[in-house]
Amino acid sequence: MKKPELLAPAGNMDSLKAAVQAGADAIYVGGTHFGARAYATNFNDLEMLEAINYCHLYGVKLYVTVNTMITEELVKPFINYIDFLHKNNVDAIIISDLGMIDYIRQVYPNLEIHASTQTHIHNLEGTKFMEKLGLERVVLARETDLELIKKIKENTNIELEVFVHGALCISYSGECLMSSLIGGRSGNKGTCAQSCRMKYNFSHEGKILNDDKYLLSTKDLNSLYNIDKLIDIGVDSLKIEGRMKSKEYVYLVTKLYRKAIDSYIENKKIDIKEEDIISLKKIFNRKYTKGFLMNEDNNNFINPYRPNHIGIPLGKVVSSKNGFIKIKLTDNLSLKDGIRILDNEDYGTTIYKMKKEGKYVEEAYKGDIIEIKIDKNINIDSEVVKTTDYKLVNLIDKEIDSNKIKIKIKGTIKCKLNEPIILKISDGMNNIEVKSDFNIEKSIKHPTSKEDIKKQLNKLGNTIYEFDKLDIISDDNIFINIKDLNEIRRIAIDKLNNKRLYKIEYIKKEYNNNVLEFNEDKGYSYLINNINDYNNIKDKAKDIITDNIDLYNEIMLDEKVVLKIPRVMYEYPNYNVKVLIGECGSIDKYNDKISDFSFNVANSYTVAFLHNQNIKRVTLSIELNESQIKKLVENYKERYNKNPNLEVIISSTPESMVSKFNLVKYFDVPNNDNYLIDKFKNKFKIKIKYNLIYIYHYKKIELDNHKELFNIGINTLRIECNK
Repeated sequence: MKKPELLAPAGNMDSLKAAVQAGADAIYVGGTHFGARAYATNFNDLEMLEAINYCHLYGVKLYVTVNTMITEELVKPFINYIDFLHKNNVDAIIISDLGMIDYIRQVYPNLEIHASTQTHIHNLEGTKFMEKLGLERVVLARETDLELIKKIKENTNIELEVFVHGALCISYSGECLMSSLIGGRSGNKGTCAQSCRMKYNFSHEGKILNDDKYLLSTKDLNSLYNIDKLIDIGVDSLKIEGRMKSKEYVYLVTKLYRKAIDSYIENKKIDIKEEDIISLKKIFNRKYTKGFLMNEDNNNFINPYRPNHIGIPLGKVVSSKNGFIKIKLTDNLSLKDGIRILDNEDYGTTIYKMKKEGKYVEEAYKGDIIEIKIDKNINIDSEVVKTTDYKLVNLIDKEIDSNKIKIKIKGTIKCKLNEPIILKISDGMNNIEVKSDFNIEKSIKHPTSKEDIKKQLNKLGNTIYEFDKLDIISDDNIFINIKDLNEIRRIAIDKLNNKRLYKIEYIKKEYNNNVLEFNEDKGYSYLINNINDYNNIKDKAKDIITDNIDLYNEIMLDEKVVLKIPRVMYEYPNYNVKVLIGECGSIDKYNDKISDFSFNVANSYTVAFLHNQNIKRVTLSIELNESQIKKLVENYKERYNKNPNLEVIISSTPESMVSKFNLVKYFDVPNNDNYLIDKFKNKFKIKIKYNLIYIYHYKKIELDNHKELFNIGINTLRIECNK
């Protein structure tokens, strides 16, 4: 049975060290740019070097996320950053931009590349495509279930990484525009505002079916009790989410998954206890789900009541008057604990004073009634939860500080009269031998004993090592100066450190991409879904696109018609017609193809890459502005000395997201006239297509001065009549 890698997150050095001490095999971090968690503390260049060295000394790999959409103006700094990471021995980069994947694969052949979950690899075909490109690993979409993971594993040789714990996105990763469209904070650029975790109402046929619930806010994934299934099918890496979380969270979650993996590998049993889960809940939880990974029931996927940490139940308010409340406890409470009172509006506070039976106390217990001062009217029977357990946090901090992992080494020292000292040490992979530059002399007064030698060599307190075994071969009646023993130990440890701080050979080659020439072919394409739209635009359209299969069958004889294929694909019909594709698995499945906006194309390298995949026309990301589009075209023409064939969506009510969670089914209503309504009364239309829900933006998005795009080299402008 293969032991999988345990991959932990770190948003700063404290979290990284906590993850290493908790037993992670690898850590993933982000730099100050190009990572999908821009609001984590992240690592500047000096901190990144420290992180790489710290991890490597402990035998832990370090991966860096560079998984944002790379617009044209960011290409040069992005490449410079990749060069910096590679020169400094990062183990792999986690990336999503297809053009940059192609560039790095060519220019830096020794740099390991992992396809980020942002690449939207959710099926066997997409995984095979990444394998064909020469990537070492794919981070599968969180929507991928166990059965499909098994199928992918059996039919590919590329490594598979699977999320097992932490926050879930309601949308397929890389396929969400909601935050970008609402407030300009793009998830694809690492600045997601988590619009999905806001309150919404659900409307069916004009009737509101709920009252201000968090309808798109997912529970947290928890796979502790299902880790055996992933190990059994050979998943290569088990990934914990949490680069925005505290070091205590990172430490505890990593420690428990380490415990679960090791106990199953050794004893075929997952050794996780109820108190472990309670501790986990105290540190952070939004309630737990097994997720799509284990085909969790649709109704157990979201937490409509709270989008944030809900802690554990603490008790109920039994009295509220004169600015004081009394709480009957169902769990213990200490000073400095954090609580939240779930009243009409949540109220959170930290406990600095509390009374029990009229006396101030530092701790109260289950069944006690405590009194605290609250400058707010609180209703009786309001639930109270504990959101911070000060003692637990303290305990974890002490454990992090005191339980320093030591690397076990074996050593042999040979101390023979009239010969040099020879010290050999090994960590099991690296072997070191050090000889003194002098010969050992006979003792005159105070001979050096084996115990003396052992004592000095074992003084490894400031290092990460300890001797598991130390053999001493020594003559009697010899003398060795203590400082000489210390020096030979220091030299040996320094050499071992240098071996463990391994170097990944830095190779840099030329980038080459010979692309086809495309002629100017200016015109408008239209995305339609009914026959009336077709009749209105058929004479003026360059292309007519539809994803309505009934409409397609009705108008397919028109040579301008293009069939839009879903951007989530689990089966591939054998279409021998012109298609608009939306995900990587379709690239090698169809011949006459255009790529859609969901490829998040934002730079000229990606355009060239897709053209070389026999994609006749490339649709640019709808997140680009006119200036960025102009720069992209100019750089393409300058670099390749050819014209690209590009499409830009100029008028659309965009698909904000696509989700496997079926909100319509959740409310058990027919698939018609359904909307989400936000606090500003904006209405987001919901449609079910291909057993998934598509949520549309609440208004039409249009580019100003779009005719200028023809002048800067765009061949096709698309108008979408899709809402």
